[in-house]
Amino acid sequence: MLFTYIVTGWEGAVHDSRVLTTQLKDPNSGFPHPPPGKYYLVDSGYSNKPGYLAPFRNVPYHLRDARRRGGRINGPTELFNYRHASLRNCIERCFGVLKARFPILRFMTNFSLVRQREIAMCCCVLHNFIKLHNRDDPLFHRFGVDGVMPPPDSDDEDNTASSSGTAANPHGYGGNDENFANSMRDHIMIHMYLHYNM
Repeated sequence: MLFTYIVTGWEGAVHDSRVLTTQLKDPNSGFPHPPPGKYYLVDSGYSNKPGYLAPFRNVPYHLRDARRRGGRINGPTELFNYRHASLRNCIERCFGVLKARFPILRFMTNFSLVRQREIAMCCCVLHNFIKLHNRDDPLFHRFGVDGVMPPPDSDDEDNTASSSGTAANPHGYGGNDENFANSMRDHIMIHMYLHYNM
């Protein structure tokens, strides 16, 4: 539950996918791209593309959807989305810890934009420091339990690619990357569902 890359300074109304796209296009951003064959899990607000694995749209996604139905999974796309959500839950819990520990993050409008950026960055750095150096921290224990979600007011709800990428295109993909990524996601989904029914 550590932050590996932090970008501050964007207005809250800007969609997360725009922030990510800007960082991906900037070869000097220092953004840690996933290595070929690996993926960051992104939510449905992002495109499914090489290195960034999104859930299927228009298919139940949130853990609470499956729990409401007694844990029943209806088909391979729901299973994929359920497991995707289970893994992404760690990200939501990380933000839950951050906001619970630093309530100032909810009420920063009285500060200049520069000061807000500094405060947010400092809170993330302190969060990581506490996580690394205080294994008995009660907030990490509270939010570290599987299934524990952030507070209700939170607004966060086998790859064969070439490894000859560049900083701007670390996966070395060309052509229609979205079709390639969708095919990879379908492959993962089918493999996952076959093992689920064994």
